[in-house]
Amino acid sequence: MFHDRSLFPFVTLLEDNWRTVRAELDALRTGDFVAWPEHSIYGDSGWDTFGLYAFGQRQAEGCRRCPQTDALMRNIPGLMMAGFSRLAPGAHITPHRGYEGYSGYVLRVHLALDIPDGCSLRVEDQTRGWEEGRCLVFDDSYEHEAWNHSDRPRTVLLIDFLNPLRRRPLILNPQFTPELIRFIEAEHLPHQSIGQRALWYLWKAFNPALVRAARNNRAQDRPARAQP
Repeated sequence: MFHDRSLFPFVTLLEDNWRTVRAELDALRTGDFVAWPEHSIYGDSGWDTFGLYAFGQRQAEGCRRCPQTDALMRNIPGLMMAGFSRLAPGAHITPHRGYEGYSGYVLRVHLALDIPDGCSLRVEDQTRGWEEGRCLVFDDSYEHEAWNHSDRPRTVLLIDFLNPLRRRPLILNPQFTPELIRFIEAEHLPHQSIGQRALWYLWKAFNPALVRAARNNRAQDRPARAQP
């Protein structure tokens, strides 16, 4: 479901400064973006991201590249995630819900930065388009999907923040997919601080079944050895 933007004062700050954010986006190269690892919901290609904050942890290199955007993020109460999300021409993120144990306890913001015609976001039975310089606020625990039917990329600044409208547990425990777990272990974690790695090991300790599922999934992906 979509939420009334006026309930969240920081939205005005984002919208007032959207051109500053857009300028830092434009300074990035295509190669600075990485494919979102959960290919099961969008295919082999078409959804790329550039990270600034991940589950409450500041991503030093991304924030160094976008210092003014980083400064804006520090004004968002309960910031959990932030980064640029780019959807390629013809791409479709198919219907899905956010992670159990996380979604619903947070809300998601899209600050529209580069929006061609033919791009939309559906949340449950409501479909809306983006307007450059404006925010959409929604709850990703509801089924949602997004598409780009244009001939150029669509880019938003994606933000998750703690939902002030709902009581939540002391610690959020997102139930990650095997695809995301494998990506974190292989690509993301080696570049993180000791503190961030410690938080990941703590999450693994609470979720052994998910870790096993990711390992089993990885083993199934490996091609079988040729038999003599």
